[in-house]
Amino acid sequence: MATRSAMWMIGALLASTAPLAAQTAAPVATKPANTEMVLGDSGYYEAPAANVLVFSNWYDGLFADSKISGVEIVQQGERIATNGDVRLSATPGQWDAIGRLVDRKVDAASGTITVTLEYPDYKWRYRVRSEKRGGAVAVSVILDEPVPAALAGKAGFNLEFLPAAYFHHSYMADGVSGAFPVYPADAMIQTPQRNAASGRAEGPGAEPTAIAKGSRFVLAPEDPARRVTIRSTAEVQLFDGRNQAQNGWFVLRSLLPAGRTGTVLEWTIQPNSVPGWLRPPVIAHSQLGYTPDARKVATIELDRNDRRALPARLLRVGEDGSMTPMPTAPAKRWGDYLRYSYLQLDFSAVRQPGTYVLEYGTTRTAPFRIAVDAYAGAWHPTLDVYFPVAMDHMFVNEGYRVWHGDAHRDDARQAPVNHEHIDLYAQGPTTDTKFKPGEHIPGLAVGGWFDAGDYDIRTQSQYQVIRSLVDSWERWRPMRDTTAVDWTRRKTEMHVPDGTPDLVQQIRHGTLQLVAQFDAVGHAIHGIVEPDVAQYTHLGDASTKTDGLVYDTALKLGEEKNGRSGTPDDRWAFTTKASALNYGSIAGLAAASRALAEADPALSKKALGIATRTWAEEQSHAPDLYQHGNTTGGPLDAERFAAAVELLRTTRDPRYVAAVQSLWPAMEKTFAFNLRDAVAAIPFMPPAYRAAMVPAVRAYATATETAAKANPFGVPITTGGWAGSGTVLGTALNAYTLHKAFPEIMPADAVFRGLEFLVGHHPGSDISFVSAVGTVSKEVAYGNNRADFSFIAGGVVPGVLIIKPDLPENHEDWPFFWGENEYVIPEGAMWIELAQAAQELAAAAGSKPTQTANATK
Repeated sequence: MATRSAMWMIGALLASTAPLAAQTAAPVATKPANTEMVLGDSGYYEAPAANVLVFSNWYDGLFADSKISGVEIVQQGERIATNGDVRLSATPGQWDAIGRLVDRKVDAASGTITVTLEYPDYKWRYRVRSEKRGGAVAVSVILDEPVPAALAGKAGFNLEFLPAAYFHHSYMADGVSGAFPVYPADAMIQTPQRNAASGRAEGPGAEPTAIAKGSRFVLAPEDPARRVTIRSTAEVQLFDGRNQAQNGWFVLRSLLPAGRTGTVLEWTIQPNSVPGWLRPPVIAHSQLGYTPDARKVATIELDRNDRRALPARLLRVGEDGSMTPMPTAPAKRWGDYLRYSYLQLDFSAVRQPGTYVLEYGTTRTAPFRIAVDAYAGAWHPTLDVYFPVAMDHMFVNEGYRVWHGDAHRDDARQAPVNHEHIDLYAQGPTTDTKFKPGEHIPGLAVGGWFDAGDYDIRTQSQYQVIRSLVDSWERWRPMRDTTAVDWTRRKTEMHVPDGTPDLVQQIRHGTLQLVAQFDAVGHAIHGIVEPDVAQYTHLGDASTKTDGLVYDTALKLGEEKNGRSGTPDDRWAFTTKASALNYGSIAGLAAASRALAEADPALSKKALGIATRTWAEEQSHAPDLYQHGNTTGGPLDAERFAAAVELLRTTRDPRYVAAVQSLWPAMEKTFAFNLRDAVAAIPFMPPAYRAAMVPAVRAYATATETAAKANPFGVPITTGGWAGSGTVLGTALNAYTLHKAFPEIMPADAVFRGLEFLVGHHPGSDISFVSAVGTVSKEVAYGNNRADFSFIAGGVVPGVLIIKPDLPENHEDWPFFWGENEYVIPEGAMWIELAQAAQELAAAAGSKPTQTANATK
């Protein structure tokens, strides 16, 4: 969320996608059949089937190492190398220092790119300069001042290669052959300091040794798609970063010489260029299928040099395996977007239920359905599997499989003051509690969900999920019951009914954590997170992260006595008071009180009591404005508005009518971010409130439809370091909300475009971004089981990450790309909403996804 004007938001919505002019862009001329590198208009080096990017991307500040920076190689459509830069260790991890980008200058005339970077802590600057050199790119490190003494023997130029791209491949170092290991098993050397990426909180440091050395490396000489040649003026060493951490990469590295200035190192990087190579077509479509009345459009993604006129067909699959062509109009050219060209095949006229595949030339999709119940059950894996697995403070069992034991029974210790922590948590100058830093805070070891691919409880995510699940409950009342939850025994059993709707049980589980925070310290806290990197990087059973015993300073390390422990492994609670978090929690608790009124009257009453008391308390003083990262709540006015709306919906108290009315002008300026709350208040407000909303609704509807024309997929595609599934989900749910409240203004089309995007109709591939939903879906994702290269059914990944300037990416071979593959709980809850919304709209009598309304009425 952001506090900006409505006009800015409309502009941002339009700017988040490619310009409309892309629809009519002329085909790009076929490049000459040679392997010469050129510095193209997009600011990177190009040859047929090979690109070298030089700092086209930079870290966006969320984390130091998101594997999207420095010198990068894209070969035959796949990004296989990244992070070409000066680093301070052979296999740097997520928390290792990285140079700060100062400036990047592109000289098109000379074909050079010069980037200035610095390590501020050492007051040391360096330049990385690249130039085209035949079919290669020469990359130099240039120093005006020698390597600082403190960095001598540490600073070196690294280039990281994606392990999954080189499994089952060989390499040569000065002509000596070797094979890339599938699993790391190299010798390690003991070091005085322990690397933060190691996943260990105690014991000596250890660093991997080089697999091979030489001045000339050829990677994968046997494979044209992976062959890269590196020549260096200094020795190059090959390391396997997975010896240090599971998310490590293969690293080529040359140390920078001490005591020298000028050009101290030069690498010549030559990816393998293949004249005439064409990326295989991708047929983007819904892996879930379509309802008979739906608009059905498949988008065919083509290499811009692909000039073949191939037939696009829809085939109906018979019981005997026959493939019957169905009559459709020919595919039409849409235009260019990012680095690809697009055709679209509209088969909306095909309404006959059955199983179908799409075909373009020799490319054929997996089967999908046309059926009246195409969307039915699409949300079941998320509720049946993903959310039970995410339940903290519970033993979670599925048949023969234990997902995790009863985790974090020792929650939680008070975080230290004036401390900036990992994962965007921080504690201010006071605790704002009665507890001293390091002291145990009783009562927090209950409820809540693991926030993402890790195991922390982020309060902002907790109340967002609660409100989303309550919306699903109140709109559709799904009585699905496949999970047995026993809070007394702290045990969850999947695929076992217990007589209580699962949605209500999940709402209760999240509510227990929010209530516990207020009981323990009197206000909402930022969250509960691991005390160190070693715990944070834990992969495996969550119950093995800690010993489950409250830490006691009187005991020795490892000693256990009377249910207490001398091991300081308890998670930390970050407690600096923030009014935004209080208001967000008020909204979650007020909403939960409605959903729990029958299932748990006592908890319902308590939740509402906390919400009303906290609202009154917040009105009695100036707001607490502490902010840090993304753990201290959204914009204050937006969180306050949400609290007022939910309290109004629950109590019908006129005081909250006045609060909603007074806050509406600010919400109108940020309508795109707050419209679901604004609309939810309509039934409880005077008629003038709805009337005043109409101009904002019209403007939003117009902006949405305009933005839909800016790329072939009809949704806003974001370009940050975290991919945009959440934005797509939010836009689709906004459309549903406005369509239900203002059907004369807002059509339903965007609801279906959003759903289809999530399940396969997107750039880069046709895979569903919801694991186990659709014929082909994410099966290698960044969940807490990512070290197994596996998935959690129903989890939603961030999706298409745009590697600037123009490469859409989502890797199915490497789970550790958190920016494109990490599950987070708010997106899971939103998917439950969106799938049900689409099912409702598709099933409504006379409702057709293809119908449009005049968005400017």
